[in-house]
Amino acid sequence: MEPFKKILVGLDTSALDETLIKYAAFIVDHTSAEKVEFVNILRNLNIPTEVRKEFPELVETAINDRKAKIRESIKSLFKTQKKIKYSINVKKGQAGDLLNIAHKSGSDLIIVGQKKTLDGTGVTTLRLARRASCNLLIVPENVEPKAEKLLVPIDFSNYAKLALEQTIDFAVKNDSIPEIICQNVYTVPAGYHYTGKSFEEFAEIMKKNAQNDFAKFMKKIDKRNIKISDIYSLDTNDNLASDIYDLADEINPDFIIIGAKGRTATAALFLGSLAEKMVNEKMNHPLLVVRFKGKNAGLIETLREF
Repeated sequence: MEPFKKILVGLDTSALDETLIKYAAFIVDHTSAEKVEFVNILRNLNIPTEVRKEFPELVETAINDRKAKIRESIKSLFKTQKKIKYSINVKKGQAGDLLNIAHKSGSDLIIVGQKKTLDGTGVTTLRLARRASCNLLIVPENVEPKAEKLLVPIDFSNYAKLALEQTIDFAVKNDSIPEIICQNVYTVPAGYHYTGKSFEEFAEIMKKNAQNDFAKFMKKIDKRNIKISDIYSLDTNDNLASDIYDLADEINPDFIIIGAKGRTATAALFLGSLAEKMVNEKMNHPLLVVRFKGKNAGLIETLREF
């Protein structure tokens, strides 16, 4: 189990900041968090040299103004039940600097927003999901923090085990124990018809196999007296990610928690152009991507992608 001791929150002073600050407070109250760093990267401060000479305090003034604005938002929105250290870091730079800051500070969790109607794109969020060396919480706009129902897609790997254990740890810190639902997306292999079975018959065979694997998988999990239910989804379009989001839209979980392996996530959730489209258009629920800390591409390779 890898606790969330240090949390980094990426802000941009848009309306989405309100949601992210509230979620930061919620995570603090339901984890072992000890420190929160609110980070804002100013990306429009490429001031010509001659202008900077004439107005030498322009950059410093812009940074201080931005800090003051963020500080006021934090004072009104960051309501926690425990005393916690927090800091505000505003600097000029590029989107990749957020990862650099997280790396240097040893952050255990990065919280960022996902915009739909607000200005901005999901490209930065997608790259963070691919490259962050720590856990990542992606929060869509206009979502209120709560944890009454948690969805954990699993493939019975060690990364799925990490995701479920993190979910259980998160659940026991809630005042009321949330419902935890494990989803396995199973497929019918190509060539099934050579067995003489119909598609439906072989699908039932694969589902029973998944149910048996789930029973074995749960023997490795300390459930801590929490009820965990299982749901099985048949993938018919070779798109595991859409199966996860389809179920999420049906049962409306407060979080989706997945385990990520290196640069890729369980169920291939963050690969290619399809992933970018999903993060932009279909993400209606907060998504927590958990990693064994440090399992990512090299930092230099990461920054080159921004």
